[in-house]
Amino acid sequence: MEKGLIAIAAALAVGLSALGTGLAQSKIGSAACGALTERPELSGTMIILLAIPETMVLLGFVIAYLILG
Repeated sequence: MEKGLIAIAAALAVGLSALGTGLAQSKIGSAACGALTERPELSGTMIILLAIPETMVLLGFVIAYLILG
């Protein structure tokens, strides 16, 4: 029973962080498309802003590793 709950906790750590990242990137992506139509020189900034939420998934993996370790 204990191992099952630990596995569920690790899955939630990764799954919920991935869900949050997906939602954040969808909002940032649509805003970036609108901004790039008006000012194409912002493309480098928009790529950085799209990459920042990915750290949330990486932290989810780290937490899952710590839970399972």
